[in-house]
Amino acid sequence: MLTTPIKLSPSDLTFLWDECPRCFYLKHIYGINRPAAPFPSVFGAIDRLMKAHFAGRPASTIDPSLPPGLVSVSEKFIESIPVVLPGHSLSCFLRGKVDAMIGFDNGSYGVVDFKTSEPKPDQIPFYSRQLHAYAYALEHPAPGKLGLSPISRLGLLVEAPHATLHATTSEISFHFASTWLEVPFREAEFIQFIDKVLSLLELTEPPPASEKCTYCQYRQHAREHGM
Repeated sequence: MLTTPIKLSPSDLTFLWDECPRCFYLKHIYGINRPAAPFPSVFGAIDRLMKAHFAGRPASTIDPSLPPGLVSVSEKFIESIPVVLPGHSLSCFLRGKVDAMIGFDNGSYGVVDFKTSEPKPDQIPFYSRQLHAYAYALEHPAPGKLGLSPISRLGLLVEAPHATLHATTSEISFHFASTWLEVPFREAEFIQFIDKVLSLLELTEPPPASEKCTYCQYRQHAREHGM
C-alpha cells in the first residue's frame, strides 16, 4: 500500500473519475495510464488568446455581476499540502494549472476556468470538482507554491463562436459569445468527495470498470485473446 500522498489533478477528478473508476484506480495506484488522446491544437490557441485578452482587465469584463477587482493569469502549477482525512490510510495532494484568478478589491479572490463550448447548465456541477480543487490548492498551498485566500467566487467563462465578423480569402474573424456560469463554493462538500476518492483508492483490488469504458473493454478483449 502506498504511504506517500497521491497526486490528484483537478481534471482527473472531473473527467476520469466520472468516466471509469477502474481506470482512475489503475492510474493512481499502479501508474497505468490510458493512452494519451490527441488534443486539437486549436483549443490551446483559443485558450491562450482568452488568457491574453482578460489578463489585467477589470473583473466586470468577465461578468458585470462580479465584485470590483482585476483578472490575472499564470502558467505556473499550483499545489496543495497533503489532504489528510480521518479514517483513511492514504492521503492525497492536488496539483494543476488554473486558467485565471481574480483579486477582488475586498481582499478575497476568485477562480475562473475558460471553456470553449456551448454553455449548458449541467456544466456547473460537472466542473465544480475541478474548480474546487484549484480553490483548495490556493487556500492550502504546499511550501513555496502560490497561495491565495480567502476564495470567495468560482466560475466558468464559456466562449462559443456565434457569427462571422470579417472574412477575406486568407482570414476569417469570428465573434465569440461569453457566458459566465457561477459555481457555488462549497468546500465541505468537496472534502466529502475527496473522502470518497480515498475510499476507492484504498480498495485492495481495482473496482469494476464502467460499462461504457472502451479502454477497459479493449484490455479485457486483449486478455481473452492473449494479446
